[in-house]
Formats: sequence, structure tokens, C-alpha cells
Amino acid sequence: MNSRPALNSLIFLNLILATQLFFSCNRNVENKDSYIKEDEKPPNFIFILADDQGWNGTSVQMMQNEPLSKSDYHETPNLEVLAENGIKFSNAYSAAPVCAPSRYGIQFAKSPARLSLIRVGMNTDHIEHSSIISIPKALKAIDKNYSAAHFGKWGMGSNPEEFGYDVSDGATKNKDGGFVNDRTQWENSIQKDPKKIFDLTKKGIDFMEECVVNKKPFFLQISHYAVHANLEMKEKSLLKFENKKKGEQHINAGFAAMTQDLDEGLGRILSKIETLGIAQNTYVIYMSDNGSVPNIPGAKKYTKSYNYPLSRGKWDAMEGGIRVPLIISGPSIKPGRESSVPVSGCDILPTIIELAGGVANQLEQIDGGSFKTILFNETARTISRQVEGIFFHVPYKNGIAFKRPHSAVRVGNYKLVKFNDNDEVMLFDLESDYHELSDLSLEQPEKTRVLEQILNEYLTMVHAPKWKEGITWKKTPIKEINSTY
Repeated sequence: MNSRPALNSLIFLNLILATQLFFSCNRNVENKDSYIKEDEKPPNFIFILADDQGWNGTSVQMMQNEPLSKSDYHETPNLEVLAENGIKFSNAYSAAPVCAPSRYGIQFAKSPARLSLIRVGMNTDHIEHSSIISIPKALKAIDKNYSAAHFGKWGMGSNPEEFGYDVSDGATKNKDGGFVNDRTQWENSIQKDPKKIFDLTKKGIDFMEECVVNKKPFFLQISHYAVHANLEMKEKSLLKFENKKKGEQHINAGFAAMTQDLDEGLGRILSKIETLGIAQNTYVIYMSDNGSVPNIPGAKKYTKSYNYPLSRGKWDAMEGGIRVPLIISGPSIKPGRESSVPVSGCDILPTIIELAGGVANQLEQIDGGSFKTILFNETARTISRQVEGIFFHVPYKNGIAFKRPHSAVRVGNYKLVKFNDNDEVMLFDLESDYHELSDLSLEQPEKTRVLEQILNEYLTMVHAPKWKEGITWKKTPIKEINSTY
């Protein structure tokens, strides 16, 4: 069957959408909700994406009343500066507990369930990459002068150019950052440029300088290979943490050293922003693609997850796998703030659209919503999304983690987890129990019923991939191995 006519139709429809998006953008007085005035320049955006960095994996305390929401060993002074100058989100989520689906969610504002892209290594031929509005495409629809660059781990199907990036280092994967899938990944490796942190940073700085010289607004995304294994770090960083007293929670000197090296890269970006004189017109967004691994093999046995006080870690839709650091600074954002409003990686695209002066609700069939008002209004508590809730879908067995296919939804303070193999459910009140220790499903049957219905209806609406015994979800075309809701 020839799919070209359908593809052309999709491209055409999205071109219409892009045009609508452009003309709906308004930097004049009619757009009363926009902070951008008619005579102001369009803002720049710098998006720093860490790999496998847990909610408590930095020295920034992500939750005011929870001292364990920061590391008791790692040091990230530059990230602390970013938080002091901006806002941190204590309830920020990745779109998935693994990298590729999470990155898709950021670029397209669509959940992995909607995209039928739910794990690493899946065949992505069913996704029309060139026809979906991404962050660079949205910004260019708002202002054709925007330039976009991506450096570092891509980890998705297609390539950055199809997403609208003008400059990139290609369709890179973990191996391009030194990853080797064997026991050596947990051994300390001294490198002059660990995980290419400083090479990626230099590429980003060069791009920023070029855009400033050419007077072009820009979107720069640096997707670091750190702090994903293999453990690489500078020698002086390792020596520092080998001589530092270990924490009770975090004890691995190599992991701590790599975290500090990553933070140094961020510091160079922040310094360059000041040097270029663009601080008053530049948003810096720092986030992780998913939670940290539950523990680091080869170390002594942990009594708690590496993500404690959150439960479990990477690969699972429990809090340790999906709750991540998210810190944003930029024009008109009051410094030193914290927001407890639940936000998602799927919210990044709509938020950037509105910060750039556009109107995000022109996008159809997305799962994210703009949290722009939360950035500027301390009393704002809600995000308008097309569907109620933040959804997670992990419909496969993973021998490393839960070992059970499951899905989850967060609505308000409550989160429901449902296992796909036997329909077992768990209900948690995350405001009082972000540890996920107390299953309330039997105590609150009506709340459980409502959230389960929301989850089921959503998975059915988006025709999400359905778990089936024996599915590997990898290179085989999804239509050949999968049924849907």
C-alpha cells in the first residue's frame, strides 16, 4: 500500500496549522496575556537535558520541606544558581521512565501512549516525523528568524533536521557518548572530556555566539550523555569525591564526579549568557529525561532506592522513575520560587510557544499544556490540557525493574497505577505520600474507580499499544506485534 498520499496530506495539514500558529501569534497590544511587548525582541531558549538524573540527584533541594529531595553527596553549584535565579518544580515528570519515549514527549507534546512509542529500541516507521509540529517548527512558525540547534544524545527515530533543527551533530545514540552495555559501564573511567560534556557545551556556545552576531533569536538544546553510564569523569573531580565523606543515600564517587562535571558544563553556558549580554531575553530550562537507576551495580547493597524518598527508579512509572528535576530561569520569572503544580515533559512545547508570543491551543491532539502563567504568577495553580491528567504507559515486562506491564495517571494529588497483566490497581495520595508506601485503593474505592476510568478512557482514545505476552516491542513494525486499546 502506498502511504505517500497520506503523508502528503499530513504535511499539508500541518503547514496549514503552522500558518495558523503564526498568525495567531501576536506581540502587540491585542495579546494582553503575553508579557512580550510590540517593540521587544523574541526570546531565546536554552534547553539543557540531562540523562538519567534523578529528582534528588543534584544539590538543589527540589521540595522545600523535604531535605532528602537533594543529594547528600553530589555537588551542583551552578544548578543551585539557576534555581536561585528562577523557579523549580517539585512535581515535574518526564513523559516516560526511559529516554526515547520521554524525548518524543518533549519535542511533540504527545505522550508515548499516543505516539505508540513506549520503549527504547522500538521501530518508529509508524511516526510521520516530518509532519508533526516540534519545538523548532513551532518557533519558526511564530518568527521565521528563529534558528535551532541540537547537540548531544538524540535517541529518537529520524534525525534532528526533520524536526526543524538547522544545526546538529546527527541522530546520535548512547554509544556516541561512550556507552558500552557490559559490566565496565559501572567502572570509573578518567577522561579529559567525560561524556563529551565540554565538547557539547562548546558547540552550544559557538551556536549562541553566531546567533547573537547575526541578530537571530534561537532555540538551543544540549542533550547530555551524562549522567547515564558509562561512568566517566575528570581526574580532579574523582579525587575530590574520593576524599569527601560519603552520604547515607549517595555513595558512589564516580557518579558524583560525573554529576559535578555536568554541572560545570552548565556553568559555562550561564557564564556565556552573561558575557553575550542576552540574560534579560533568554530562558534557561534544565530537566532530566527520566529518573535515576534504582541503584548502581557493583556497590554495596542499598536498603533504599537511589531515588529515595521516591520509590524505585528508571524503567518504572513509580515516582523514582518519572519525577525529575525541572528548573527554569528567564525574563520576568521571580527568583527563588518553587511550584508544586504537577507538570510534564509534554508541557515544554506549549509553554515555549506561549513564551515566544504564540498560542499553544492551535495544536491538536497533544497531551501537554502551557504552564507560562505559573512561571509569572505565584498564585497560579492550574494548567489547561486537552485531556485531564498526566499519563504514563509501560506495557511490557522489564527484567530489570518492575517486571510487570503497567500504566499510570496523575490527576491532582492522586496517582493510580494499573498493572496490565491482571488489572490490579494501586492508589496513592502523592501530597502526603510521595514515597508511595500506602495503597489507598481499598480505602477510597470511588477515587480509585474515577482515576481508573480516566486512564482506561485515555488509553482507548489514543489507541495505545496493549500489552500481550511475549511482545518484545523492538525492531518489528508495531502493527505486526501489537493490539491496541
